[in-house]
Amino acid sequence: MQEDKKDGLFKIVIIGDSGVGKSCLLARYTYEQFDEAHIVTIGVDFQIRTLNVDGKNIMLQIWDTAGQERFRTIITGYYRNADGVIFVFDKTNRESFNHIDDWVKEVDKFSGTCMARILVGSKSDMPGGVSKEEAEEKANKFGFKYVESSAKKNYQVDLIFESIAKSLIQIQDKPKRESTRLSKAPAKKKKKCC
Repeated sequence: MQEDKKDGLFKIVIIGDSGVGKSCLLARYTYEQFDEAHIVTIGVDFQIRTLNVDGKNIMLQIWDTAGQERFRTIITGYYRNADGVIFVFDKTNRESFNHIDDWVKEVDKFSGTCMARILVGSKSDMPGGVSKEEAEEKANKFGFKYVESSAKKNYQVDLIFESIAKSLIQIQDKPKRESTRLSKAPAKKKKKCC
């Protein structure tokens, strides 16, 4: 019975352009599989994975979103009530890296501010593209941690999810007063009537 005790259930959303490797990262993490002929995600898909982080049993509900423009209106609803976001770009595709700024703006528009976020450079096993220094600079700009990963080589895939789980635990363990203050916009001053 004690084994079934959960110390936290968190909703994680994986976002980024189409073809950057979001579904492959999720399949590697949840099924320990990699398929080069992976089919493009239509809308959203999700998996659940339980892990032990710092002695706590954490359940992650991980939502894999479609990166195509035509699904944007559908997937924005999944940002609401998300506890964490994994922003993914393809290291060999500079355009997907440049679009991270747009993805961050979109998440900020539709979600709360008190959430864990991480930037992931996928396909790190392939040569060329965006340098680690550039990606770290962008991550620092947004206050994110940066991880380079390869689903194909199973390189640092677990680290992505363990890192975001640790961040979620830290946010959860903050005193209620502080986390409430972070999630609310400052009160507007009332204007005097004429």
